[in-house]
Amino acid sequence: MQNWVMTELDSGERVITERLDHVRSVAVGYWIGAGSRDEAADEAGVTHFIEHLLFKGTGRRSALEIAEIFDGLGGELNAATSREHTIVYSRVPDHHLPTALEVMSDMVFSPAFAEIDSEREVVLEEIAMVEDTPQDLVHDLAGEAVFAGHALGRPVIGTAEVISSISRERIAGYHHSRYIPANIVVAAAGNLDHERIVELVQAALELRGSDERGTPLVRTPVVQPPKPSLLFQRKDTEQYHVCLSAPGIARSDRRRFAASLLDAILGGSASSRLFQEIREKRGMAYSVYSFGSQYSDTGQLGLYVGTREENLADALAIAGEQMADISAGNVGERELERAKENLKGRLLLSMESTSARMNRLGKALVTDSELLSTERLVAEIDAVEAAAVSDLAATFLEPTRLSAAGIGPSEERFLEAVERVTPTLARAA
Repeated sequence: MQNWVMTELDSGERVITERLDHVRSVAVGYWIGAGSRDEAADEAGVTHFIEHLLFKGTGRRSALEIAEIFDGLGGELNAATSREHTIVYSRVPDHHLPTALEVMSDMVFSPAFAEIDSEREVVLEEIAMVEDTPQDLVHDLAGEAVFAGHALGRPVIGTAEVISSISRERIAGYHHSRYIPANIVVAAAGNLDHERIVELVQAALELRGSDERGTPLVRTPVVQPPKPSLLFQRKDTEQYHVCLSAPGIARSDRRRFAASLLDAILGGSASSRLFQEIREKRGMAYSVYSFGSQYSDTGQLGLYVGTREENLADALAIAGEQMADISAGNVGERELERAKENLKGRLLLSMESTSARMNRLGKALVTDSELLSTERLVAEIDAVEAAAVSDLAATFLEPTRLSAAGIGPSEERFLEAVERVTPTLARAA
């Protein structure tokens, strides 16, 4: 049953809301259809940089005034950048929503781009922090290995070379071309009135003093995924940090429900195969899990393990065996049912959060994805058969499709371990 309402303004900005009578708060987000994959190579990281700069003041308010306003509301204000969108979001008591919306609109549409050099240093420190965190950095290497040469393979945070040199004019130009009403969704969930939200969003646009609609961004799709590749970065770490991953499915693919169940069975839960076989039974790793991302035209599936040198080859061999076993059709009835209940349970629990509901609405609309009711989602999960999970694993986690990324003391030890899973890739390195 549909319980959300959507309105498109004359400006092209879309407003989608869901009313929840039992709460006294509202979660609201400005979703911008611009992410790191939309950047040219010489502006890598500008989307994330702009996300930071939105908080540094507008033509009407300083950075301190913005912080003081939200502190005075008793609310939360934050932002995030992904490969395909940016979000500025808050959660406030319902009676403070008009103020929150007006300030957020000012931030999104009219940033002053003040304090660029000081914030440049903040982002450079953030990049350095990732460089010093191998369990995070290896995921950036994995993306580069899977999507070699494509913007999807670049880190969302950008590069120090670009961030340290990009000009204010280049930043403002990127903002002007992407932060346009036709490329923006306002999503809200909580104790609200849809028509009142529409009025507030419209009023904020009029206060901005521009009726420019703009043209929504059209992305060039990934037609043919690059060949698998291998990347290794030498660091004097105690553990090796390794990702095995491959191109996956797009977010509109009907197999996305099977993909979620594959993730739960392989490494996405405490009872999953990787967690049980590598951590619980053998004590080879503290952190081991599978992961998946879905984009407009492709995706990524994979696994991560962090382990000491003496365990590395055996841990990857076990991971390869488990992927092969699932691909061969060996998904048990109880295993599948447990994964379904896990997935449905997490979905239903998330629906108790206004922020989660707002995120679901905003992400679906800004990415032009199908927005399904909770009941429909549960039905889709229940309808997945074991064969669909195995077929997906056989198609996307087949050894010759896997790329490998690693961080650790010795590339030789890394290659020896990777050869236990995908010999062709290791020998070609």
